[in-house]
Amino acid sequence: IHFDLRTATMADIGFRAAVANLSDIAAMGGTPQYLLVSLAIPHTGASNQVHQLYRGMMAACRPHHVTLIGGDTSASANGWFINITLVGMVPPRKALLRSGARAGDLLYVTGTIGDALAGLMILNDPPRKKQNPHVAALSARHRQFLIGRHLHPTARLAEGQWLSAHRFATSAIDLSDGLSGDLRHICEESHVGVDLDLGALPLSPACRAYAASKQLDPVALALTGGEDYELLFTLLPRRKAEVERAAKLRRFRMSCIGSIRPARNGIQAIGQGGTKRPLPNSSYEHFK
Repeated sequence: IHFDLRTATMADIGFRAAVANLSDIAAMGGTPQYLLVSLAIPHTGASNQVHQLYRGMMAACRPHHVTLIGGDTSASANGWFINITLVGMVPPRKALLRSGARAGDLLYVTGTIGDALAGLMILNDPPRKKQNPHVAALSARHRQFLIGRHLHPTARLAEGQWLSAHRFATSAIDLSDGLSGDLRHICEESHVGVDLDLGALPLSPACRAYAASKQLDPVALALTGGEDYELLFTLLPRRKAEVERAAKLRRFRMSCIGSIRPARNGIQAIGQGGTKRPLPNSSYEHFK
């Protein structure tokens, strides 16, 4: 279910499969090193498709000096199966975990969120002959940006390594299933609650434009959409100015989107006017 050959090339699929694993290493502040790939190929598969798949994987991995060292290949009776194991390292006692958040910490996210879901929706949405004259059409530039964010996401390895090396982050996770669900993993592992400021969520102009063109709420895209592979992390409030100043120098985009609370607070969304309500889990769940 992770890929659709109607909307992605084999190279796109290989790239995204690799980034999903690179992002897991990034979320722990690690450095990726070795790649193993297990591949099951249907009888309809062609050698050029295999080459394209690996070309996409290595396009994502090569900039990070990751070496392909092995794996396994077999036939498949039912479609393509791609399984990646990525091995990395992190210095002793510097791994970023999901369990380190404490009440009072600030909640941050890198980049912008909701873009990948918008890109997927564009790819899955058949073109309509008639456009609502009262709704602005999505520009080609915004459309290309969002599709690119879906097919070729970025693993935030530099940011993760930086957060780890300077011991800035108290906890971290990557956004692969969606903010509303992945945030829960930090809360559960750290035994905390959170106040999430919906007005502070970083939304790209393209995501806002897409939402407007479809008369959707862009905040809903940000909460629901997975596969942005941005980093969600917490830090001590006394380090806020230091981290934001250092991030700006490195051109790392990071936004404060909330604060950690005691577990009894639960997971709360703060809307307009400061109103609070429990945040529902709208993220993707594989076995729901």
